[in-house]
Amino acid sequence: MKNRLNVEDYIRTIPDFPHQGIMFRDVTTLFNDPRGFRMAIDLLLHPYAGLQIDRVVGLEARGFILGGAIAHQLSTGFVPIRKKGKLPWRTIAQDYVLEYGEATVEIHEDAIQPGEQVLIVDDLLATGGTAEAGIKLVERLGGNILGCAFVVDLPDLGGRRRLEGLGVDVHALCSFEGD
Repeated sequence: MKNRLNVEDYIRTIPDFPHQGIMFRDVTTLFNDPRGFRMAIDLLLHPYAGLQIDRVVGLEARGFILGGAIAHQLSTGFVPIRKKGKLPWRTIAQDYVLEYGEATVEIHEDAIQPGEQVLIVDDLLATGGTAEAGIKLVERLGGNILGCAFVVDLPDLGGRRRLEGLGVDVHALCSFEGD
């Protein structure tokens, strides 16, 4: 009989990608394994069981995979937050700071209705910049953030502290020290 695996056992670590000294946490190996993927979706949902969730928001790009599966499980709508210029209709935008520069994400202006309960999902929490931009977009549309759920947290980069400082509940399935 196989030993029971944890979520982190399905995640491949690739040294020196995309730059020297970075340990890249590759969740595609988790997505590729039916048991691992099912476990991750179930565990991401667990803290929110019994709560009314009107929309699941996925952050580009791996958050789309997780968010779509979670929205399906909840029988609710899925909303993508995308890089600037990728959505085809009227949007609102939010700029944020990256480690080496700036970026902008957008959401359709009618994607969230005032008062809707929203869960934001992504694969990895590093500095929290993208997630914070997503939170701001949802709040500008009048949505209420129930929490942000991630597969991986990189606590040394401060994203959890950043989001919790905004008063947002953060749930991560596993964490890895370092970058």
